[in-house]
Amino acid sequence: VYVDPAKRLELYFRPKDPYCHPVCANRFPTSTMLLRVKRRTKKKQQLDSEEHTQPEVQFEMEIVGTVTTVYKFQGMSDFQYLAMHSGPDGKQTSMYDKVLMLKPEKEEFFHRELPLYIPPPIFSRLDTPVDYFYRPDIQHREGYSNPQVSGENLIGLSRARRPHNAIFVNFDDEEMPTKPLDAAVQTWKKVCTNTVDKKVEEELRKLFEARPIWSRNAVKANISVHPDKLKLLLPYLAYYMLTGPWRSLWVRFGYDPRKHPEAKIYQVLDFRIRYGMKYGYASNDMPVKAKRSTYNYSLPITVKKQVSHTVSVHDLKQGLGTSGASGTKKPASSRYKLKESIYIFREGALPPYRQMFYQLCDLNVESLQKIIHRNDGTELECTERDGWCLPKTSDDLRDTMSLMIKQIIRSTRPALFSNTTSSENGKEQLAYESGEEEDDEEEEEEDFKPSDGSENEMETEILDYV
Repeated sequence: VYVDPAKRLELYFRPKDPYCHPVCANRFPTSTMLLRVKRRTKKKQQLDSEEHTQPEVQFEMEIVGTVTTVYKFQGMSDFQYLAMHSGPDGKQTSMYDKVLMLKPEKEEFFHRELPLYIPPPIFSRLDTPVDYFYRPDIQHREGYSNPQVSGENLIGLSRARRPHNAIFVNFDDEEMPTKPLDAAVQTWKKVCTNTVDKKVEEELRKLFEARPIWSRNAVKANISVHPDKLKLLLPYLAYYMLTGPWRSLWVRFGYDPRKHPEAKIYQVLDFRIRYGMKYGYASNDMPVKAKRSTYNYSLPITVKKQVSHTVSVHDLKQGLGTSGASGTKKPASSRYKLKESIYIFREGALPPYRQMFYQLCDLNVESLQKIIHRNDGTELECTERDGWCLPKTSDDLRDTMSLMIKQIIRSTRPALFSNTTSSENGKEQLAYESGEEEDDEEEEEEDFKPSDGSENEMETEILDYV
């Protein structure tokens, strides 16, 4: 607990009871001293047996050291759930000897008839008292309807999800949309109230004119736009592909990549950094660390989350010139821009995340481009798996990129490969496997960081625009 500053110290009143719910202490910095105090009592000699004298007391104090961290139990004790059973006469009977296996038991132990006992999966989410202010009934806007629920006793959503009016398209759909939804047009026109927003709209139009298909991260790396405004602007100019070789990408309205072989270079490549003993390095040895780990998971009451800056309607209407906190490091023209490494793969550089969605045209390596353009001029059919490329093109690209990344790690951390032997040409032939375990992404040092609402970036983007 002490090693992780975000964790809380737990105190169990009944340590041997697995159903005991602890009380938690918060961590606080302090600058105090630790004292050792000795109390010495010296009795005086009695001159007369009938006369009582007070003993002499002396205190000795010594400073042992300093204390920099303390844990304070400020919360209330939570509910305690006992393994008990109420009989017909109201008598409580303990079930600990029946539900706890303290020693190896025979098969009869598991076939005994017992009353149903299911402990709660979670107790109170908060252990500090809060003031609850009763609010008046919510006044919804005109045209609002309650969300549909599947049962009468289900608790519905607190509010309807704010739609962003994006159009989602599958690879096997017959026609591609040629214009946005009317609601998307109205929403953007309502928010686009200043020259900065109009300039951003014009910049995004030029991007789609020069290149009909973009990923959201690529857009963020080329123009500086507030992420909340980008959610409204992208559905106004493009539709979103859910499946096929252009999945997770935004396509300009009226452009059907299935009919244009030149759209091959805009296909997506789901690349994940491979690791394991056969590659020479384990997960903990990788320079690109995971953003999250299930080993560090804790309940909501045990994590102190940073308070994010809330965006008001006033900020959105003012545009980039006045929105955001004052004194930021980056100017307004590049405040929300991401680095090029977020969507471009270059030789000699590690990807910022363990999982990346690259477009083929953004693989800036000559050997990779040769693999992509092997069938230029002879594209016959666009398939859902390989698009306009030859079969297994994605696998060949992943193998080549994985070998390049291994060579980068070898040059930066040669100790990891001290036990491995290399071939004569300095390149190792590895039995690569496609479809390795999916890893979380690592945060990049940016003033504004990509979405971390989901382990899968594509899933997060769909939830943002649905």
